[in-house]
Amino acid sequence: TCSYKKNQTSNIPSSGDTIDVAIEYSPLSLYTYDDTLGGFNYDLIRKIATDHNLYLKFHPIVSLTDATSKLEKGLYDILIAEFPLTSEFNNKYLFTIPIYLDRQVLVQRIDSTTPNRLIKSQLDLAADSIWVVANSPITHRITNLAHEIGDTIYIISDSTYAAEQLFIMTAIGDIKQAVINEKVAKKLAKKYPYIDISTDISFTQFQSWLINKNDSVLCDSLNSWIAIIKQTEYYKLLESKYFK
Repeated sequence: TCSYKKNQTSNIPSSGDTIDVAIEYSPLSLYTYDDTLGGFNYDLIRKIATDHNLYLKFHPIVSLTDATSKLEKGLYDILIAEFPLTSEFNNKYLFTIPIYLDRQVLVQRIDSTTPNRLIKSQLDLAADSIWVVANSPITHRITNLAHEIGDTIYIISDSTYAAEQLFIMTAIGDIKQAVINEKVAKKLAKKYPYIDISTDISFTQFQSWLINKNDSVLCDSLNSWIAIIKQTEYYKLLESKYFK
């Protein structure tokens, strides 16, 4: 049986011991590899579930705005997405201990008309526009960056698309540039050679899973299980498979 019992008073779609996991559809979290579902986060939480007899129901998501809203309402128990541990969201969610490290980079297209106009420094973003996933902590980072450089950076938040779609839209020229996490950008850049991701937007950040604010029992359990699995050979193999 599941070692964690879901609060039955919550207005949630699943019942009993089933844990509802919203997971972002992206090359890092949940993706189709050779006709098989995979992804670092997907494989990791499935391994935890197997080791601790948990019953999971996955809900693939694209929109962070919708997913965070449902997490706050108790429709999801866990939200797994490209979401660094930041102080801005500590009052809304519980964060697990860090799962891995990542940082944010600028995605911009390289072509014959732009090689000498690529943004190489954060200072070059003054009075420029950047596309980001709506409700992402990236918005807060760019707002802070604008204060740091003493100029305006126009943020275009997209509630429809995830990081992968923003990357592709930049690659095909539909939008000028976007900011996403580096690990996802590196995976996607292998298929799109005319993309530059060399400009860092943030320092290295802890990436965590999000838990409903009222569910400290689940968060404490996950923290214990994550700490254990991070010391195993399985975790090292996952890192090698998806990050290297």
